[in-house]
Amino acid sequence: MGGGGGTHDPFDLFNSFFSGSPFGGGGRRRGQRERRGDDVVHPLKVSLEDLYTGITKKLSLSRNVICSKCSGKGSKSGDSMKCSGCEGTGMKVSIRQLGPGMIQQMQHPCNKCKGTGETIDDKDRCPQCKGEKVVQEKKVIEVHVDKGMQNGQKIAFPGEADEAPDTVTGDVVFVLQQKEHPKFKRKGEDLFVDHTLTLTEALCGFQFILTHLDGRQLLIKSNPGEVVKPDQFKAINDEGMPIYQRPFMKGKLYIHFTVEFPDSLSLPQVQLLEAILPPRPTSQYSDMELDECEETTLHDVNMEEEMRRKQAAQQEAYDEDEEMSGSGGQRVQCAQQ
Repeated sequence: MGGGGGTHDPFDLFNSFFSGSPFGGGGRRRGQRERRGDDVVHPLKVSLEDLYTGITKKLSLSRNVICSKCSGKGSKSGDSMKCSGCEGTGMKVSIRQLGPGMIQQMQHPCNKCKGTGETIDDKDRCPQCKGEKVVQEKKVIEVHVDKGMQNGQKIAFPGEADEAPDTVTGDVVFVLQQKEHPKFKRKGEDLFVDHTLTLTEALCGFQFILTHLDGRQLLIKSNPGEVVKPDQFKAINDEGMPIYQRPFMKGKLYIHFTVEFPDSLSLPQVQLLEAILPPRPTSQYSDMELDECEETTLHDVNMEEEMRRKQAAQQEAYDEDEEMSGSGGQRVQCAQQ
C-alpha cells in the first residue's frame, strides 16, 4: 500500500519525538543536549522604608564567562583529548565495602577532567583562560526593589549566572530579607504601630505626631469626648503599605493603644475621682457572707519571670527523672548478664 521504498522501523515515529532513544534514529543524542546551569541566589537585606518607598541598589558581582580568546574550547587549536581517567564519560565509579557481602557503588565526577570527559595538552592550553574555558568578570547589577514588595520575594536576572560551555546559563536571583523595624510591624499590606497613652489622655483626649516610613508627619488625635480603652485598636485608611504593582493603593495603618495607669493615688485624688466617675457597683454580699470569707493579700508579679522560673523547675525535674531512669536501666542490664 502506498508509495515510497523501504521498510520503516516501527520505532522511528518515537525517535522523531524523543531524542536519545535506545532504538536509534532521528533526534539529538542525549549527550548533545545542553544542560541548564545552576542559579546563583543572593540574600538582599532591605529596610521596611525601602519596601515602602521603593529603592534601586547597585551590586557588584563576580561570575564566570566563556573565554573570548578560545570561545570556550580551552585550547589554542580548539582540539581536546579524551580523558584517560574516565574514558571520556566525565564520571567515575567507586565501590565501597559496607560489610560482608555488601558493597555500595557510587558515581562522581572525574577529578582529572572535572567531569568534562576531555583533557587539554599543556602546550595547547589557551593563554587567557589557562584551559579552564571560562574567565572571571565583574559586573554591576541594578536591583530595582519596587514599592510593596514582600519579605522573601525573589528578583531574578535571567542568564546572569556563571557561564559554561554547552550549558544554558542559569539566573542570578536576589531574595529580599527585611530587617526588623523598631516601630512599625508589617502584616501583608497593613502596618501596625504601638502607642502608649497616659490615663489622662485616654479619658480626656490625646494628640501626637507619628513619623511615617516615608518621612511624612501624621497628626493623630482623638475625637472630642472619646475614651480609649486599654488594648484598643484604631485604623487609618490608605496609610498602610503600598500594594505591589498597584503602588497608588495602600492598606491600613493600625494603631494599638496601651494605657499607662498611675502606680498609686492619694486619698484626696480618690475622692475627687469618685465624685467625677460613675459610682462603684453596690456590694451584693451580706455582712454574714463577708465574715465567712478568708482574707487574701494581692502582690505584684512579673509573669515572664514567673513562667521562666517554672520552666526551669520543670526541666530540672525532667533531668532528674532521666538520670534515675538511666541508672535503673543499667542495673537491669547488669542483672541480665
